[in-house]
Amino acid sequence: MGRRRRLLLAVITGLAFGLAATADDGLASKERLGKLLFTDTNLSVPRGQSCASCHDPLLGCTEPDKKLPVSQGACKGRFGNRNAPTAMYANLVPPFRYDRATGEYVGGLFWDGRAATLEDQAKGPFLNRLEMNNNKTALVHTVARSAYAPLFESVYGKGSLRNVGKAFDQIAEAIAAYERTAELNPFTSRYDSYAAGKAELSAAEKRGLALFEGAARCAKCHPSRPGPDGRPPAFSDFRYDNLGVPRNPSLPFYELPYRFNPAGPGFVDLGLGAALKDPKQNGKFRTPTLRNIATTSPYMHNGVFTTLEQVLDFYNTRDSGKWPPPEVAENINREDLGALGLTQQEQQDIVAFLKTLTDSTVRVPTP
Repeated sequence: MGRRRRLLLAVITGLAFGLAATADDGLASKERLGKLLFTDTNLSVPRGQSCASCHDPLLGCTEPDKKLPVSQGACKGRFGNRNAPTAMYANLVPPFRYDRATGEYVGGLFWDGRAATLEDQAKGPFLNRLEMNNNKTALVHTVARSAYAPLFESVYGKGSLRNVGKAFDQIAEAIAAYERTAELNPFTSRYDSYAAGKAELSAAEKRGLALFEGAARCAKCHPSRPGPDGRPPAFSDFRYDNLGVPRNPSLPFYELPYRFNPAGPGFVDLGLGAALKDPKQNGKFRTPTLRNIATTSPYMHNGVFTTLEQVLDFYNTRDSGKWPPPEVAENINREDLGALGLTQQEQQDIVAFLKTLTDSTVRVPTP
């Protein structure tokens, strides 16, 4: 996708979502402020990219250009090294912690959990040179000159935008408040209606659900039952796994200059292991939610798979020798995938079920 088209999409996204944030949208003032910040394309350097540019709410809050394995930043030719995860249902991700009972890490934002909370995560893209390429002072000054600056001061107090450090924290806080709203946590999929006894699944979808919870072992990492408090399932246990995913040779990050990627084409993404500097965690990434999974391609941390069918085939036959070697060979999950013995029809049934997890507010992109 060309630079001009990406900018046009960013503007359209801003018009569709930012300008729709009115006093009648049902949001509290802080949440409405967060929505305006989330969709403001003036907060990058150069201008033209907002949070919503890579997390389009119409597409399950993921990258709209499905031909890219990773998003292009505000600066032309700069790309991150990981696929943009969905921002929908990020509210369900618990704070990063070590679970002593299981000996595993759980929670945290980004693929490697390096941000403990939504507020911490919201700060990252603004300052990342491969993403929005801004700095705290310029960001806060831009917000101070925006049309919604009076709303900011009504939420945080008159003169609140004069203290750069504090205002930067408040910008992140407001974005996190928006990410906790029903707009990004709607639970309006057909599966939710089915679970509530208000809709039916087709025969294929029911078979897929049975496989998901049974022979395919999907529910072990993507629990499909309501939580203890009755909350609808998140379809993730938020733990970390190395699935044995191969490198993505199409990753544009490999070609970036030395100052952004010192390892060049030899870059290896160690995931949680790099974040914790612990080799025992090398190659592990947080299990994503499967909500809206049909709209959030490409898949895996490096975008190596473009369809759900590819993902299911990989899970089913990873150990058959038909796939390239894993990017990180140690710490691979050998128990729950790799040789599942699923038939082609069974894989298709699981995909049919996964498509029932799409919210009514989200559209499935055309191929």
